[in-house]
Amino acid sequence: MQRLLLAIDRLSTWVGQLFAWLIVSLTVMISWEVFSRYALGQPHGWMLDAQIMQYGVLFMMAGAYTLAKDGHVRGDVLYGFFRPRTQATLDLLLYIVFFLPGVVALTWAGWIYFTESLAIRETTFNADPLPVYPFKFFISVAGAILLLQGFVEIARCVICLRDGEWPSRGEDVEEVDVEKLKAMVHADDASVNPDERGGTVAAPPAERGSL
Repeated sequence: MQRLLLAIDRLSTWVGQLFAWLIVSLTVMISWEVFSRYALGQPHGWMLDAQIMQYGVLFMMAGAYTLAKDGHVRGDVLYGFFRPRTQATLDLLLYIVFFLPGVVALTWAGWIYFTESLAIRETTFNADPLPVYPFKFFISVAGAILLLQGFVEIARCVICLRDGEWPSRGEDVEEVDVEKLKAMVHADDASVNPDERGGTVAAPPAERGSL
């Protein structure tokens, strides 16, 4: 079971990392449009719509990735003080009552929007129209991947209720934890804070060598 959960974590991570490259595309497009508009005097009517759709795809396809990394914002400030079984009980209840109905509705509605848009070959309303139906296709795709990751999180809740602790999940790039970094380099506050004379306290030779 754990291997299956981690495999789906890796899938969500791979999808999120793949679509993260849209940031590079957006950066290039915005930079080029600013240069083309103000330096060359040649703005493009379709550029803003393309940027909006790419950002929308990036935002939607990051949902499963964020859920796999347990990165979605929680509103309950007391959650972190609860025991794992209590956390799992709350999570399981919220997944069943809110997450599953909402994401199923998103996926289903997204597919309907896509098929209707495809049937009429919907385009944007400007001088240089772009097709809209490829963008709407990603609504249902993002919903389906998010739903799959949601089932993984539900399984983790059940495992936590059974074992009393959360099972492991896939790891990725995280923010730097200063305390962990200090422990890794064998440093303490005295070795990095200024002394009373305005200088820094030098670490002993043995410690400097370990750095």
